[in-house]
Amino acid sequence: MLTQIAQASMGFVDTLIAGQYNTLDLAAVALGSSIWLPIYLAATGILMATTPLVAFAMGSKQPETVLSIFKQGIWVAATLGVISVILLNSATWVFEVMKVEEPLALKAQEYLYAISWGFPALMFYQLHRSYFEGLGQTRPAMHIALLALLLNIPLNYLFVFGKMGFPELGAAGCGWASALVMWLMLACSRVALKKSPQLRLPNALHSHWFDAPALLSYLKLGVPMGFAILIETSMFCVIALLLAPLGTLVVAAHQITMTLSGLVFMIPLSMAMACTIRIGQLSGAAEHENAWFSAKSSLLITTSIAVLTSISILLFARYIAYIFTSEQQLIELAVSLLLIAALFGISDALQVTAAGALRGYKDTSIPLLIVFIAYWIIGLPLGYVVALTDLIIPALGAAGFWYGLVIGLSVSAALLLIRLRRVAQHAAF
Repeated sequence: MLTQIAQASMGFVDTLIAGQYNTLDLAAVALGSSIWLPIYLAATGILMATTPLVAFAMGSKQPETVLSIFKQGIWVAATLGVISVILLNSATWVFEVMKVEEPLALKAQEYLYAISWGFPALMFYQLHRSYFEGLGQTRPAMHIALLALLLNIPLNYLFVFGKMGFPELGAAGCGWASALVMWLMLACSRVALKKSPQLRLPNALHSHWFDAPALLSYLKLGVPMGFAILIETSMFCVIALLLAPLGTLVVAAHQITMTLSGLVFMIPLSMAMACTIRIGQLSGAAEHENAWFSAKSSLLITTSIAVLTSISILLFARYIAYIFTSEQQLIELAVSLLLIAALFGISDALQVTAAGALRGYKDTSIPLLIVFIAYWIIGLPLGYVVALTDLIIPALGAAGFWYGLVIGLSVSAALLLIRLRRVAQHAAF
């Protein structure tokens, strides 16, 4: 949980400092994030296949398999790193299609160009992190994430505002700061891998650098995970792009709400990751009753926390908005969105935890279909109709999309919980 909160806080710092610089650069970071975030999370989803595979191998006492899994992950991480750089540097057409104002589009592209050079390192770091977590060793990633956050804060300040002789780069400064931190994270993970006896890769005489069946198994598990995450996150990011024609103020308010929601989301996401590890290890050891107990425990904990966080957002929405900006009109709009965002916290927690448990059972294809239906067939179309048309009610603007998110997340939660119960019962027999 501390790892996820620290990593999400890097985006929080980007938004906070860009907001203090000016509203245009805050909107540029918002639009840039709507491009790189789904790419990062989709790639991360694929590499997260390392965690349940390693956990299952360790639970079934097959350490020799672990080295093969890691080696195939290297090929996947390298490929994803190259693809990410290409995509992030080819995003101009998206802004043209969405008719984004030229000054805003230019700043967003500068931000994307800067952050893209950290993505190869980020992919390899994610591979290392997923391997560590598959072993049940979560502290190294926590230490690395906290160090990265501590470095990201002063680098953002120096590059955005141009202090201590550094050029004043605005939104692009956030990108360069993040890129440098990504390389630091990779360097730290390599040191941990080499120096820690608990993390050292096992020796295996018959492990090949390229193993087609092992790579195919890796991708068979990882690609549906990556697409499921892409479907979910891209919906949020497409909303930011659809809101762009409504003006900088609306985009900035949406970004404030997304940043806080993303930060709070790290808590249930962390429980979901822990659930994946526990169920993977217990399933590998054929302890199916204990695996189901872990799933139920995770769901209970995340639901309880989600209730508390939703109530907190409802009570302190205005104070939260003041943290990001002093512009009164932006504060009022952000508060209205935060109040809606608080509503879907419980459904969001349930659906991500259920998905994490299903990953532990190596069930990823059906959850992919469920997420697609809930978000792209129900949530986004309904949000678009309510937000930008008068077909049902007078257009609500950004608030309409957030109401659509509430419904989409609730449908996803219900269907994933039904799927989890069926998979767990099947595993027991």
